[in-house]
Order: sequence, then structure tokens, then C-alpha cells
Amino acid sequence: MRRSGLQLDVLHLYRECLRAITKKPQASQPRFRAFVRHEFTKHNLSPRDVQATEFLLRRGRRQLETYRNPNITDIHNWA
Repeated sequence: MRRSGLQLDVLHLYRECLRAITKKPQASQPRFRAFVRHEFTKHNLSPRDVQATEFLLRRGRRQLETYRNPNITDIHNWA
């Protein structure tokens, strides 16, 4: 199956998030993983909704940069 450039961007961001989790303390990694999974599944967008997808990609990249901060060692999913 061929994927669009936007779909590849989403997958790339997801992989980056999972890689960033490995830098966190072992005890908090499952919470980070659950948070990432929740964030990527809570928006059930149509593949044709390009503007919303691009917005969420920008937001996700900003969140990733925030969570890559070594001072952030744990996260709580309030959803």
C-alpha cells in the first residue's frame, strides 16, 4: 500500500515519539507510551482532512520537543 507524504509524516512523528520514550526512566516509560498512543488515536481524522492533520502534526512536534526535555521524567494521562 502506498502512503501519502502526510501519512509518512505522521508515522515518522509516531516513531520519533517512541524513540524519545527510551530516554525516559524505565518506571515512567509505560505511562509515556500510553500517552503517545492515546494522543495518536483520539483524533479520528479522514485522510482527506489535510489542514487538521497538518495542524496536529505541528502540535505533536511541539509536544515532542517539550517532552524530550531531560527534566521531564514522568507524565500523567488525564484523559
